[in-house]
Amino acid sequence: MTHLEPDAKIFACSQSVDLAKKIAEHYGVELGRVTLSHYSDGEFQPSFEESIRGMRVFLVCSTFPTSDNLMELLLMIDAAKRASARHITAVIPYFGWARQDRKDKPRVPIGAKLVAKLLESAGATRIMTMDLHADQIQGFFEKPVDHLFASTIFLPYVKSLNLENLTIASPDMGGSKRAYAYSKFLDSDVVICYKQRKQANVIDSMELIGDVKGRNVILVDDMVDTGGTLAKAADMMMEKGAVSVRAICTHAILSGGAYEKIENSQLEELIVTNSIPLKKQSPKIRVIDCAPLFADVMQMVQNNKSISGKFIV
Repeated sequence: MTHLEPDAKIFACSQSVDLAKKIAEHYGVELGRVTLSHYSDGEFQPSFEESIRGMRVFLVCSTFPTSDNLMELLLMIDAAKRASARHITAVIPYFGWARQDRKDKPRVPIGAKLVAKLLESAGATRIMTMDLHADQIQGFFEKPVDHLFASTIFLPYVKSLNLENLTIASPDMGGSKRAYAYSKFLDSDVVICYKQRKQANVIDSMELIGDVKGRNVILVDDMVDTGGTLAKAADMMMEKGAVSVRAICTHAILSGGAYEKIENSQLEELIVTNSIPLKKQSPKIRVIDCAPLFADVMQMVQNNKSISGKFIV
């Protein structure tokens, strides 16, 4: 007798509904029905409004602050497990708490490891995410992790710009590997910003390693939070003779005064994905849809096909 894979259903946490609808549309299914009941003290309870027994469920939820997003995902995973779902894939376009991936000083937590344990304890059987802050976070999980690269969707856009004298830049030493991967594919030069921080989100000093005079520069990073690093790097590069400066950042956290910093900087364009919904629109921010990438990989996972063809760099 031929064994048929169970059907798949896609559900979303409340803050990731727009992205999940696009993923479901590209996948070819309706977004599953889930309701969220709230108590007066702030406690909430998700409920699947359709049967998921014996099925593969994809739960789409970026775990950006507040921590309610992570808690909602954990509750949905637990509910799916108790509703007898066969496979529970946590689709986390932006994996929050990932900056806490090591002990960088005494007596601090490794938050990314804790989140990994919480997801597995809740019942997730697979994790799907994009552009982790640190690749080694995959090793925090005992379950399979599909780590997608946003370069798959960014690089075609960069090539469409037809920029001459292109230089790829990393805003810090930690992102140099990502910058070199982009530069190899685009056959371009690389420069690196060396920055020192006295505290989180506050840059003390920044120096440039490499020459940008007469070059069109594209800064590449996994996330943009306050926008301070990008704004300072762009202004410094223009002072050093760059023709233009753009930035590619997968996850648009954009907290605090980030929008103002970006708009007042010499950045020509900030290119992001919709892994996190924008708080507001900006003429300098271009959003590239990551839904087709996730939908394609989810279909490959459902049909037990290799996903390696989805990795450009």
